[in-house]
Amino acid sequence: MKFRQFLLSRVFSWAITILIGVTFIFFIPRMFPSDPVENMIGQITARAGQMDPVELELLRKNLRTQFGLDGSLIQQYFDFLWRGLLHFDFGPSLGSFPTPVNDIIGRNLPYTMVLSLSGTIVAWIFGNAIGLLAGFRKNARSSKILESIAICIYPIPYFIVALVFQIVFAFVLGWFPLQSNIVTNQGFGAFISSYTRGSFLPFMCLLLVGMGWQIISMKSLASTTAEEDFVLFARYRGLSEKTIGISYVLRNSILTQITALAMSLGGAFSGSIMTEIIFTYPGVGQLIQGAILGSDYNMILGCITISIVAVSTATLIVDLIYPFIDPRIRYA
Repeated sequence: MKFRQFLLSRVFSWAITILIGVTFIFFIPRMFPSDPVENMIGQITARAGQMDPVELELLRKNLRTQFGLDGSLIQQYFDFLWRGLLHFDFGPSLGSFPTPVNDIIGRNLPYTMVLSLSGTIVAWIFGNAIGLLAGFRKNARSSKILESIAICIYPIPYFIVALVFQIVFAFVLGWFPLQSNIVTNQGFGAFISSYTRGSFLPFMCLLLVGMGWQIISMKSLASTTAEEDFVLFARYRGLSEKTIGISYVLRNSILTQITALAMSLGGAFSGSIMTEIIFTYPGVGQLIQGAILGSDYNMILGCITISIVAVSTATLIVDLIYPFIDPRIRYA
C-alpha cells in the first residue's frame, strides 16, 4: 500500500512538472513579435510573385492549421497538449517545410543524448572518485588543492568554458576544428573520425564543469562519513585504509550521489545546448537556436517538450528505484 501511494505521488509530481514546463514553453513563443505564417507567406510571394488574393487567403488558413495557430489561444493550447504532449506530433517545421518536426529532431537528438549522457556519466564517475579521495584524506595537501580547484570550476558557466576551449585549442593551437563538421556521407570510418574530433571539445566542457559539483558534494559526504562510529570501529579492527575507503565510506556516501546523478541530467542537457551552439554541434541546440531566430513555433515546442519529458522521466526513474538501492529510505 505504501509503495502504491509512493508511486502515485511521484508520478503525479512528474506529470505536474511536465505540464508546467510545456505550458511555459507554449505561451512564451506566442509573445514573439513576428508571425511565422506571415513570414512564410512573404517568402513564398517573394519567390512566386503576385498571387491571387483568394488563393493567398486559403494558403494562410492551411498554414495556420498545420502550424497549430488556428483558433483562439486556449484552443491552440489544448490542441498542443493533445497532439504534441500526448502523441508527440508537432506538425511541420517552418524552416524545413513540409518536413515534420519529429523527423528533424530524430536526426539531431541522438547527438545531444550521446554528448550529454556521456559527459554527465563520466563527470559523475571521475568527480566522485576525486571527491572520495579528497574527503577521506581531507587533511592531506592534495585533497585541499583538489577541493580548491573544484570550487573554482563549479560556478563557471558552460558557455565560458566552451569559449575558452574554442579559443585555446581550436583557434590558437589548432588541435581541433572550430566547428563540429561531422561527415555522414563518406563511410563509417570518416564519420567516426570527424565525430571524435568534432565532439571532443564539447565533451570536455561538460566533463570539466560537471566534475566540479560532484567533487564538492562527494568530498563533503565522504569527510562526514569518515568520522562515523562504524568507520572508527573498522579502523580499530585493523582494516586497511583502502578497504575502509571502499567498503565503508564509498558505499555509504555514493547512495546520495545516485540521486545527484539524475538531478544533474537537467543541467548537463542545458549545458550541452549552449555548448552545441558555440561549436555548431549538430544537436538539439542548433535546432533550438534556428527555431528561435526563425520563429519556428513547432520546432521550439518539439525540442523543448521532448527535453522536458526526457529529463523528468530520468529523474522519476531514479526516484523510484532509490528506495531499492538504499534500504534506509522508506516509501513515504
